[in-house]
Amino acid sequence: MCGHCGCGAKSGATVLNMQTGQTSSLDQAEAAEHGHEHFHVHSDGVAHAHSHDHGHPDAHEADHTHHHEHDHGHHHHGHDHHQQHAHDHGPHASATVVEIEARVLAKNEALAARNRAWFAGREILALNLVSSPGAGKTTLLERTIRDLHHETDLFVIEGDQATANDGERIRRAGAPAVQVNTGTGCHLEADMVARGLSELQPPAGAIVMIENVGNLVCPAMFDLGEHARVVILSVTEGEDKPLKYPHMFQSANLMILNKTDLLPHLDFDVDKAVAYARQVNPSIEILQVSARSGEGLDTWYGWIRHQVQHVKERVFAS
Repeated sequence: MCGHCGCGAKSGATVLNMQTGQTSSLDQAEAAEHGHEHFHVHSDGVAHAHSHDHGHPDAHEADHTHHHEHDHGHHHHGHDHHQQHAHDHGPHASATVVEIEARVLAKNEALAARNRAWFAGREILALNLVSSPGAGKTTLLERTIRDLHHETDLFVIEGDQATANDGERIRRAGAPAVQVNTGTGCHLEADMVARGLSELQPPAGAIVMIENVGNLVCPAMFDLGEHARVVILSVTEGEDKPLKYPHMFQSANLMILNKTDLLPHLDFDVDKAVAYARQVNPSIEILQVSARSGEGLDTWYGWIRHQVQHVKERVFAS
């Protein structure tokens, strides 16, 4: 898991409110408000885990709106209430790391369930947008904001390792945004989304778009509490991406094949890309769009409207 590459401790992660210009440190706030569990592996293979629980609720959990929790199929929620301080100096260090990783994922899933309940209680549609770097997530968001601003309140949580460039693009497009810089991290986590929500304060019935860090590996493992996961594949990439990164495409509800305006200039087989995606995930929906030319965007907006209605129907049914 990503703990091996050093991003598990969220060192240097920050949250920047694009409206106020205020920046806060995520790891310090987590230690003060939620408690934290972090781990690291030394060069000799020794693994250390440290758990601290300060007993304070999430910033947005103080709201007493009724919550409804749902299982959307591709998310599996676990809860681990055991706090451990692990020191393994023997040949079983790798097994200890696996146990620590499992605890990190379980904690994230518990926080994701809180996010999901918070969204559901306010009839907010939350979408997790994932892709490789450069697939066009931000451009698609900019176009979506400009085209839909007259019919819905749209808020954005931007994820990158560094810079506020994309957050500034989103702000200029007309949507309130929070930039989450993960430092060494290669993905967003549920607590980062919770912090973003406490800054944005989206109203009931809004849409929250979460633009994840550009990466087709680690984000697949981290539930953020979203209603649906949207994977964006650019035609400038290989059509075999779904086979190379099956976990991401298996966990996605929708695949957007982007930059279709470039197809006449590329050697990209659309039919193969679609077939490979459905090979790893037979139920995945697939749309072909160009965020630049606008081709196919009506189908994307129609899909969003359908998801908004789905959220309302779920809350009503509860």
